[in-house]
Amino acid sequence: MLINNDLEIGYLVVVFALLGVILFGALLTALHLDGWHPKLIGAAIGALLGLALIEAVPILT
Repeated sequence: MLINNDLEIGYLVVVFALLGVILFGALLTALHLDGWHPKLIGAAIGALLGLALIEAVPILT
């Protein structure tokens, strides 16, 4: 996967943030960990995971 411009990077970060909202937010809600807003934490984790994957994939290939 070649990422050549900022639009693609932004798109991937948004996609991973939304996945984080859905997956991690649902997990935190199911575990009743409502100290902070679960969807906010999920979005942060998803965005960080997306950035990490964007940086790691070119190194591995």
